[in-house]
Amino acid sequence: MTEVAATVAAVWRIEGARVVATVAAMTRDLGLAEDLAQEAVADALLQWPESGVPQNPGAWLTAVAKRKAIDAWRRRDRLDERYRAIAHDLAEHADDVWEPIDDDMLRLVFTACHPALSREGQVALTLKVVGGLTTEEIARLFLVPVATVQQRIVRAKKTLAAAHVPFEVPEPAEWKARLAPVLGVVYLVFTEGYAATTGDRWMRTELANEALRLGRVLAGLLPREPEVHGLLALMELQASRFAARVRDDGTPILLADQNRSRWDRAQIGRGRAALGAADATARALGRGRGSYALQAAIAECHAVAPNVDATDWAQIVLLYEALGRLAPNPVVELNRAVAVSMAVGPASALLIVDQLVTQDALRGSHLLPSVRGELLARLGRTEEARGEFARAVALAGNDRERAVLAAKADAL
Repeated sequence: MTEVAATVAAVWRIEGARVVATVAAMTRDLGLAEDLAQEAVADALLQWPESGVPQNPGAWLTAVAKRKAIDAWRRRDRLDERYRAIAHDLAEHADDVWEPIDDDMLRLVFTACHPALSREGQVALTLKVVGGLTTEEIARLFLVPVATVQQRIVRAKKTLAAAHVPFEVPEPAEWKARLAPVLGVVYLVFTEGYAATTGDRWMRTELANEALRLGRVLAGLLPREPEVHGLLALMELQASRFAARVRDDGTPILLADQNRSRWDRAQIGRGRAALGAADATARALGRGRGSYALQAAIAECHAVAPNVDATDWAQIVLLYEALGRLAPNPVVELNRAVAVSMAVGPASALLIVDQLVTQDALRGSHLLPSVRGELLARLGRTEEARGEFARAVALAGNDRERAVLAAKADAL
């Protein structure tokens, strides 16, 4: 990849979702907006090697995509008042400094999570157009073939076009039905930023920060929804550790080895305040904690502990048990096993993990053999542990994660 091509790819990673959102707000067509944005990227690959990378590359891509939309309208003889107004505005503001547009990004998320789409389509489309993930990365994230993800995205775009779905935030009366998938997708984007599934970076902070920003916007829009505050609390608390999670060369630093003085105490305070808001709004509605609030409470236990040994592992076990009853999930059970290993010991935790081995849910994921390897190593079963770490290395999609797992195997 040439230097300019690498620059274009980096710009698209950071600015792509906002470019699509801004163009979609103009065209009112999500599929068309993404196509126009991709055409603008193609123009950048041709023009930037000669003209140089513009000072505001996101604004450049947006302006080019808008002009392509206007050209398409002209070719279709749609020179109506909308075209003249937009063209006039574009001529006056073509050199505007690029700034994020919260409303357009929120419209993009709600459009991608429209109830006309299947859950799988909502997730795939949002991760593609909002998160900027490739189809390969989405496939890795959900352990499905790349072709399956491609079909979901194409089907989702066709469904939106056929249903004439407007590019807009729904009316407040519709939010409740749309909220669960929106929150789910926002958290999936954050999760990919927190621990990248592929590539050579441990974290993709631009994705996590975008999800966090969307979470703050949602909390402002829906102050009486407990799970909105719960999700925001979870993301704030997890993001507070970003500065301590990697060394200067990008090498991961695991939780036990992190310098906790580098954790962002102000962000921890915001996370705890959001968790308090989640609890208060839930009580006002006569509800208990939802799944995001329970996960945030687990993150809070880590955030307030001075070190790993002083962490309230017994409380974390209880929280994972509650989470497992509310939202049964093999990853939750695997995390409960880790907490049990710290609270009680590795032998008890291994019994939980061995039950998961007999299930198919985590087949193809590196998580199960990596945790099992840790437990076996603590029990002194070195050869078995080395074999589990080797299996985890083979399954891990992220280069940094593979290196960590390989180092653990070598240390044995």
